Amino acid sequence: MSAAGSFMLSGLYVYPIKSCAGVALESAALSATGLRHDRRWMLVDEAGEFLSQRAHPRMALISVRFAPEHLVVGAPGMPDLEVPLQPEQIEDLVDVRVWGAAVRGAPVGEEADRWFSEFLRLPCRLVYKPDDQVRSVDSAYAAHEDQVSFADAFPFLLISEASLDDLNGRLEEPVPLDRFRPNLVVRGCEPYGEDGWVRVRVGTVPFRVAEPCARCAVTTVNQETGVRGKEPLRTLATYRKAGGEVFFGRNLIHASLGTVRVGDPVEVTSRRSS
Repeated sequence: MSAAGSFMLSGLYVYPIKSCAGVALESAALSATGLRHDRRWMLVDEAGEFLSQRAHPRMALISVRFAPEHLVVGAPGMPDLEVPLQPEQIEDLVDVRVWGAAVRGAPVGEEADRWFSEFLRLPCRLVYKPDDQVRSVDSAYAAHEDQVSFADAFPFLLISEASLDDLNGRLEEPVPLDRFRPNLVVRGCEPYGEDGWVRVRVGTVPFRVAEPCARCAVTTVNQETGVRGKEPLRTLATYRKAGGEVFFGRNLIHASLGTVRVGDPVEVTSRRSS
């Protein structure tokens, strides 16, 4: 283990389209809403409600990679789709909702809507979150200026390698990290050591540690096949359940902008008193 309170960032991930596959990065700049490009796009149904692997596990099969000016979106049996990283013009915003919260999104276009509707086998559309559409973090841990993109509730999710190793030691078949969709992965702490952190610094960027992350059925979706099972939620419920929720990982809010990189030191600057 590392020296007390000092660990290492071993993984860095963004999920450009909410509930679709993630992208592993070596470094990433932070924006007001979290890692740049993280959950800036979202699929919604005809009523404007967000789509998720919770109800549509096939979304796990939608891959994303970055090109210089586009997202390149792929899926089995589908041609690649190019989505501009920066829309040329944003107009005719539509009302969409994330967990009941009203947000305004910019429709990406009919070509994208047809592509996703065909693959998911249901009518849907792709929307983009413009910078000037502010969605505030709703939490006792939030400051008035804290923002979030189309993520469920917080700008960041952190998981430690040791916590995943501990969980996998309890499972008949280990599960990979992608079941939990973290942004930041930490190496060197004790299992569930992140439960006691209050403030951390990743490289030069300070973070506030917010609520533990309540886990849902997305963790039971095999991200390579799009098939849902029962684990790891069933096992997590035997030892990580409180108040009717199952918890794994911690939500974070950044206190400044900057760049984070794999290999950065992760320093715990404040802990909860035992």
